[in-house]
Amino acid sequence: MAADEASTPNSRRVASLAPLPDHRNVDTPWWQELWRRHAHITTPLRARGLQCDIEFGLSAYIVRVSLPDDSYLIIGPPQEPSSERPPGDPEGWIATREHPDDPSLFEVLYDSVPSDDPGAPQRPEARHGGSAQPLIEAINHRLAKLGLLPHPVLPGESPHVHSAQPTPPPQAQGVPGTPDDAPIYVYGDALRALTDRLNGAESHTDAAALLHQILEPTDGLLAQLGEFFEAAGEKAKEAEEDDGFDLSYDLADAAAEIRNLGEVLHVAEDRMRALTPLASAPRLPSSPARTPSLPPRVLPPAQPRHTR
Repeated sequence: MAADEASTPNSRRVASLAPLPDHRNVDTPWWQELWRRHAHITTPLRARGLQCDIEFGLSAYIVRVSLPDDSYLIIGPPQEPSSERPPGDPEGWIATREHPDDPSLFEVLYDSVPSDDPGAPQRPEARHGGSAQPLIEAINHRLAKLGLLPHPVLPGESPHVHSAQPTPPPQAQGVPGTPDDAPIYVYGDALRALTDRLNGAESHTDAAALLHQILEPTDGLLAQLGEFFEAAGEKAKEAEEDDGFDLSYDLADAAAEIRNLGEVLHVAEDRMRALTPLASAPRLPSSPARTPSLPPRVLPPAQPRHTR
């Protein structure tokens, strides 16, 4: 289905992701669009064995995550006052743990929403704003401490595991403080080597594993490239000059566009893996569309995370 290509005939991939929620809205276009916009949140959590769903909170869409002890996480933008950002792209994330029968279990795991009160102390994570990676890391850390991760995070592990050998990280060369004879564009060379491996891939499964290196939502190249441009924007602000602030906005816009690209392409890996030679590809019968239980909701277009 369009909302999730994880049902492709690849046991490693199916085993690595928790199943989709079981309700009829999963087959509606509006829910699938919401799922796509939140994939950078749901995919790494599903890789830990946690089932996720998209719901409407008090004033904005949220991700609800079921936990093994019958408690659950609510992950979303601020609800009061409501956020004007599009779904999946808030100014900051709030993640809470709650239990339907035990209010004492309520806790705030993460809150990166900037405070409107200049006199109020900022939470440490507020500097991350709408970035997903610190949010996922904080959730993984807390749930691991509570023993609530069905698939614990192992040191150095990526949320998805594939048979292809990972591309080794480039050495820190060709930058200030390194030998003069070191390669100048070592990071570009590493990506060029990955492209060469893709050109020589013998199967779509191997090609999908290489796409994983780029599109993995927390550790992949696009995610880290977004973090890089965001950090570059913060560095430009340190000059405290008008041009520095203008440059920081341009770099922040670039980071937002890169993250949006990752969200658009988040199922490309599974789609690549599902490709088979035309002669052996089975023809599946068409099935009638289900009637949605709720009317489609009009979603605002995705906007950059920063504007001048």
